[in-house]
Amino acid sequence: MDAIFNLILIGVQIYSFMLIGYIFMSWFPGARESQFGQFLSKACEPYLEPFRKVIPPLGMIDISPIVAIITLHLASNGLIVVFNMLL
Repeated sequence: MDAIFNLILIGVQIYSFMLIGYIFMSWFPGARESQFGQFLSKACEPYLEPFRKVIPPLGMIDISPIVAIITLHLASNGLIVVFNMLL
């Protein structure tokens, strides 16, 4: 059970790094059109889309990915609490 829990937490951490990489790719022209950029787009956009519907951009700055990363972090912390309660 502990190994599965650790695997889930590592997966959440890797996904957070993927989201950060996807955000940084917006700073470089043409980066999202690369093969790696398309992979990150397919992996990250389904998670980011609900946040973008709720949180409008502030001028040219889109803060929805930041809220998405914070939400993912809070969910992983909640998972840790639930797992510790089960033990």
